[in-house]
Amino acid sequence: MVTASQLRPGTILKIGEDLFRVVESAYHVGQGKMPGSVHASLRHVRKGSFKELRFRPEDRLEDVALERQEMEFLYSDADSATFMHPRTYDQVSVPLEFLAGAEQFLKSEMKISVDFYEGEPVNVIFPQIVEVKVDSTSDPVHQQADNTYKPAVLENGLKIMVPQFIKTGDLVRVEVATRKFVDRVRMDAKRV
Repeated sequence: MVTASQLRPGTILKIGEDLFRVVESAYHVGQGKMPGSVHASLRHVRKGSFKELRFRPEDRLEDVALERQEMEFLYSDADSATFMHPRTYDQVSVPLEFLAGAEQFLKSEMKISVDFYEGEPVNVIFPQIVEVKVDSTSDPVHQQADNTYKPAVLENGLKIMVPQFIKTGDLVRVEVATRKFVDRVRMDAKRV
């Protein structure tokens, strides 16, 4: 148990049957006869939705610990993605709703962290940035400024905007959360 005044970002709370991760918490001092309160921004661990709650500082909340395991992506179907523990070969299927639309970045044998609560998977943690090959885009225009963008289709089918110098076959870094171009992977740096 933890008191509301002890909430910190990253703390996992069990409220009813749902698990929430504290994204942000702030103590607001009361004025006059009004008591202070703790305002918490929470993210549902399974669904990814956000919730704002207010607590009295002395409220006792149930905090839980999740077990994080490094898993290897095997395959996905219409409803779930299947991961395997690399040492025990145990397989676990995770509903696609846990992935919040990031399933298109999954590649065979990709290493992904999966959080478990009481032996059940409850969350999949993607890297912030992934490397993806450009499947098709228009020819590069080197005379243009680097701040002009053109559409590109990645090998996973995602359509993003990339700078003019990017060409078909380039390996680019994409931010998973925003689906935005970050930079191009230099092939000479990749060999080192």
